[in-house]
Amino acid sequence: MTRWCRQGRPSHIGVAVLSSTLLMLSGCADSRVYLSFLNPQGPVAAAERWHFIEVVLILGVFVALPIFVLTPWLAWRYRYGAKSSRYTPKWKDLLPLEIMTWVGPIVIVAVLGFELWRFAYALDPYKPIAPNTPALQVQVIGYDWKWLFIYPDQGIASIGEMAIPVGKPVAMHLTSATVMQSLQIPALVGQIYAMGGMVTQLHLKATKPGRSLGENTMYNGMGFHRQKFTAVAMPPDEFKAWVRKVRAIGVPLDARTYEALSQRSTRGKLAAALPRASHDGNVYLTGVSAALFSAVVEATMTGTPVALAHVLMAPAGSPAPVVRNTAASSMEKAP
Repeated sequence: MTRWCRQGRPSHIGVAVLSSTLLMLSGCADSRVYLSFLNPQGPVAAAERWHFIEVVLILGVFVALPIFVLTPWLAWRYRYGAKSSRYTPKWKDLLPLEIMTWVGPIVIVAVLGFELWRFAYALDPYKPIAPNTPALQVQVIGYDWKWLFIYPDQGIASIGEMAIPVGKPVAMHLTSATVMQSLQIPALVGQIYAMGGMVTQLHLKATKPGRSLGENTMYNGMGFHRQKFTAVAMPPDEFKAWVRKVRAIGVPLDARTYEALSQRSTRGKLAAALPRASHDGNVYLTGVSAALFSAVVEATMTGTPVALAHVLMAPAGSPAPVVRNTAASSMEKAP
């Protein structure tokens, strides 16, 4: 450190080296949270990383490399006073140059367009990861400013933590109870919008245990920067233990609990309002009916309060109802 200091002040190089070292050391901790698709934790993020690498290579080889090579050569060849340059004031056209000027960009755009179409089809968010394998059903509702993750087959819900078993496909249905929001888990899956009164889908799978950052990437008010959660991938046995833990420590979803949940508040304020349901900064609920998701979609679409009395009458843990794609149907009805 003394070598990096000058007159009692750290030099810029010393600060940069020290900061890089601390970042690398922090990334080695077991409690790290994966932030980017460049360190993928599932097949979707891995495909996104490969797509990114392909685009960078194509642009680097066919766009950046010719520019960096030809610019110095042209500057040297046609420098002032160079005898190698030929003065041609009446020059009009040159067929090889015309072909290179037009064919090059056309080929680049065609290749990038094909790659974009190929990956857009392969990574369709509505496309199941493994069609022949039963998927874990997760219903996601965006509130201000928190995400509610409902496990309809288990009859539980969580806020601040989305637990998934490693190696098992996850089928998510998403909606918003307020304004349009955008869910993203970069290390696992890409971004998708959730709109009030509409339903969209997202499929993902984790290939290794770990913790990945999830967040809302669309501004929706003062608590926007706190609308984050952790997607925790764990072995199947640990996931079953997690479900049992939530059932043991969570609080039942009743009218008072839902009233607190639907308020415009961050996860921290919700945990303070429901101290019995809060553990490690997350909130856990039990007795959550599979009908809650459909009720929120219908209430948001019609602009009416959620009929929680009817929701509570449905047995918790019952099979999730089939929710139609209300986004598509609404677009069809639009004039």
